[in-house]
Amino acid sequence: MAVGPVAASAQFLLTATSFAALTYAFVVSDFSLRLVTLNSHSAKPMLYKITGVWGNHEGSMLLWVLIVALFGAAVAWFGSALPPSLRARVLAVQGMIGVAFFAFILFTSNPFLRLAIPPLDGQDLNPLLQDPGLAFHPPFLYLGYVGLSMTFSFAIAALIEGRVDAAWGRWVRPYTLAAWIFLTIGIALGSWWAYYELGWGGFWFWDPVENASFMPWLIAAALLHSAIVVEKRESLKSWTILLAIIAFGFSMIGAFITRSGVLTSVHAFANDPERGMFLLGITALFMMGGLTLFAARAGAMQARGVFALSSRESMLVINNVLLGVAAFVVFVGTIWPLVSELFFDRKLSVGAPFFNMAFTPFMILLGLVLPVGAMMPWKRGQIGRAMRQLAPAMVLAVAVATLAWALQSGRSALGPVGLLLATWLVAGAVIDLWTRTGRGNNRLQRLTRLPRADWGKAVAHAGFGVTIAGVAAMLAWQTEDIRVLKVGERFELSGYTFALNDVRIEQGPNYRSTFGDVQLSRGGDPIAMMQPEKRYYPVADMPTTEAAINNGFWRDVYVVIGDPQQGGGWAVRTYYKPLANWIWGGAILMALGGAISLSDRRYRVAAGARRRTVTQGVPAE
Repeated sequence: MAVGPVAASAQFLLTATSFAALTYAFVVSDFSLRLVTLNSHSAKPMLYKITGVWGNHEGSMLLWVLIVALFGAAVAWFGSALPPSLRARVLAVQGMIGVAFFAFILFTSNPFLRLAIPPLDGQDLNPLLQDPGLAFHPPFLYLGYVGLSMTFSFAIAALIEGRVDAAWGRWVRPYTLAAWIFLTIGIALGSWWAYYELGWGGFWFWDPVENASFMPWLIAAALLHSAIVVEKRESLKSWTILLAIIAFGFSMIGAFITRSGVLTSVHAFANDPERGMFLLGITALFMMGGLTLFAARAGAMQARGVFALSSRESMLVINNVLLGVAAFVVFVGTIWPLVSELFFDRKLSVGAPFFNMAFTPFMILLGLVLPVGAMMPWKRGQIGRAMRQLAPAMVLAVAVATLAWALQSGRSALGPVGLLLATWLVAGAVIDLWTRTGRGNNRLQRLTRLPRADWGKAVAHAGFGVTIAGVAAMLAWQTEDIRVLKVGERFELSGYTFALNDVRIEQGPNYRSTFGDVQLSRGGDPIAMMQPEKRYYPVADMPTTEAAINNGFWRDVYVVIGDPQQGGGWAVRTYYKPLANWIWGGAILMALGGAISLSDRRYRVAAGARRRTVTQGVPAE
């Protein structure tokens, strides 16, 4: 038990040294390393040389084990409030996860393989990855993926000890919250990159690799809410442990999907069945072991708290069911092409229509439930009373939806319903905060003294509403125009005038770029000179699209230039996208809400649980 923290610290420091050595090799363009040769080039900008460290399978797995070791070291450094036996078991399970992935790297994915005859220059990084948005996307995503390994370690350690109590719920929440925050940022960065880089104008493609990160995010959100019940009421113990195991399982499935080649994706890191089988074996080992231990110990995790059907506990159960079923829907849609080919010998694809139809109803129900659940008291309450308190939010939501319905030219209900739901969530979060200040004078002063966890919850729920508003508005009201445009010609879209003033070719650091100068104006008044770009990377022999976007609070104007056409002219695609930035603004608010909650001292160090444990001499209630 005494060796555990020291070993965890040593593991992190040694792994960090290895990662630093690989980073140095990319920075100085050491082409004696096979990995550097395959994923870098001497003319590449420094940011993308560093990005090349994790812009490939082997380097990304080294980053993976570095983060596994980092979370283990975090428990070693900041886990002094944990009981020594629980801390040792958490570190042991986290160490086992590290051993499995170190073996995976050493036997199948060594990033330090050398070339006998180094080439004069490298083969360059995939041009799609040479972008600031995607430079930071994988590290944040991995911090979320791998952060869920810590919730798994806490769950297995609790099962081994045979004790899950309020103190355990308080200890596991910071790690779950941190993983969820990083996943939120990583998913948002990936969505933002796809929006402006790929030139297709969308924000989510329901690609298998996108889904692989979205499923753990949904399960982690459910785990956060169920852990609250464990902490406050000592109920839902078995369910919370199960969610902790499944959340890490979905992270492992994501690693398998991106590296095995079983599902086709533009985001895939590798296409290697041998590596896929190794990862599948690791996943099976931890999931089967965890679920077997869960089955053996389920009887010891009896709930102490009793609650009525009309209570906050019940609303959190509904929340968990909706998030869990939504994750299952995404999982089925993602793996169904594989199941169909293996068992029915049929090749098919599952696209956006299925996901939109099957997934959206659960998000609508979740949005309706969240404000009510936040207002309900623990143990026993009255839904009617909560609804009376939320009446102003409902009136405002209906008014906004009615206005949207009256102003829109079409008859689709998507936009008005989305704005109704968004207003309900944001206004409900504000009312929830206000009701916590009690009655009488000095309510504003008491508002500033509310626990940070309350503020974080309100900000995150409001952020969810803002994202819903952006998604609904973009899908319902965006307009699109595709045409061939010659220099000097102009056209109109949604009240804006576009004029192609010039097309020129320029040389970049490691690419050749075709620029279009598109003048954007409205009512004769110039707004901006937009410069959509199409790049060609000769080393990789690959083109990329750089959209020009005129951002605004209420809308985006989006322009893409394509290839030259026979007879003169250029292919030009334009979009008008209402509330587009609200999608990522809402994600920022959700992550900010999580960070505010994480800063609450109760969850950061679990001081209250520790004090009670010491003074009472028994497990914290």
